[in-house]
Amino acid sequence: MATKPVTLDDHWDIAGRSYSEVVLRETTTLDIVEAREEAEEAREVIMANGRSEVTIVASPMRAAVALIQKQIVSLDGEEIPISHTCEGEDVSPLLRWTEPPEGTRSLALIVDDPDAPDPKAPRMTWVHWVVLGLPAGAGSLPEGVAQEALPGAGRFGRNDWKHAEYGGPCPPIGRHRYFHKLYALDVELAELKTPTKSELLEAMEGHVLAHTELVGTYQKQAP
Repeated sequence: MATKPVTLDDHWDIAGRSYSEVVLRETTTLDIVEAREEAEEAREVIMANGRSEVTIVASPMRAAVALIQKQIVSLDGEEIPISHTCEGEDVSPLLRWTEPPEGTRSLALIVDDPDAPDPKAPRMTWVHWVVLGLPAGAGSLPEGVAQEALPGAGRFGRNDWKHAEYGGPCPPIGRHRYFHKLYALDVELAELKTPTKSELLEAMEGHVLAHTELVGTYQKQAP
């Protein structure tokens, strides 16, 4: 049975470029093959036109995302603006997505960095932001959103600084990748108050209807 697409759109306006959109839907083998073919076509369009105004269709499941990750990384691997980092205002970015699949009761968001502390020798994944309890009808999070401004029962979990808030990129060395992962869930997880990423993932197990992600990068400008 087909489901409505779930997307997480990158609206960082970088160097005059438009945003990239990754559309994720129900998994089939054909979906994966078609996604890889479309990703390659999209790359050719971007190489020819110097733009990233392309939609890629892929699977919502982690395995399928992994299969096509290297195909789409050139589309959404933009540099994160300094305003969203520790060298700027350190405010969360604008994120926008389309209607989640039928049966979605809540949305969760995790932003983390798998390249800590050094991308040449990563030893851990550092968690920058955890959000849960967003209603299915929430179509976006505004830039710099505060916990009290979250829609519905939305609330922040704890990041690896032990704070229930957004903490922007602040890599000690090299250029790091920052994964913005959105999950459509068939539960509300009302019992979780201020969970860590691990606690949230454990509670979400078996309840993920769809999953999408964007990857931004950052390297400190000051030594």
